[in-house]
Amino acid sequence: MHTPHVESPPRPSDQHRGPAAVSAGVLGVCSALLLVLVAVEWGPLMGLDGDISRTTHRWAVEEPGLTQTSRILTDWVWDPWTMRLLCGVTAALLAWRFAARWTALWLVLTVAAGTVLQQGLKAAVDRARPVWPDPVDSAHYAAFPSGHAMTATVVCGLLLWLVHHYGVSRALWRTALVLAAVSVTGVGLTRVWLGVHWPTDVLGGWLIGALVVAVAIWIHRRREQ
Repeated sequence: MHTPHVESPPRPSDQHRGPAAVSAGVLGVCSALLLVLVAVEWGPLMGLDGDISRTTHRWAVEEPGLTQTSRILTDWVWDPWTMRLLCGVTAALLAWRFAARWTALWLVLTVAAGTVLQQGLKAAVDRARPVWPDPVDSAHYAAFPSGHAMTATVVCGLLLWLVHHYGVSRALWRTALVLAAVSVTGVGLTRVWLGVHWPTDVLGGWLIGALVVAVAIWIHRRREQ
């Protein structure tokens, strides 16, 4: 008896590869647009940056307790090196506990590539940081994009995807989601509060970091085909 041909269902990587590519495209356009507006110092955007920064700096001066807390969070908890250490520990766990050496290498290389991209953009745009007569903190190198915001976005985004990819309990997934959201949002807010970044530096870090994550996920799924 002839058995009709039935197409096999698409693999998970095929089903989800499209959204990752679309997300990368949208994020790429948004990142490029913001990059151009910052590079040409578009007046309305620069004015908004200045207004927000002056207001938050005044609050930071008036609230030394909150400012000190922000300094601790940004220098220790959400510092880029703390994030990279977390990435390294996760990569080691993937390689030795789960024998996922390709994924471990992918994670490390993506974070490294994000750092190189970040430093390259800083050098290319060469945007000056805010300058205050009464600074509450200091930072080095150019301003755009925020290295803290971009690194946190890349690391938290990748780790969050890995948690989902390996299938964890709903409670653990929700906990990871909250921690990632608080970390990425919190580090951006602390950088503006401490007066070392313009708001668009942080927005750029978020957008470009998310773009790196989207491209990395697309590459990983292509590799799994």
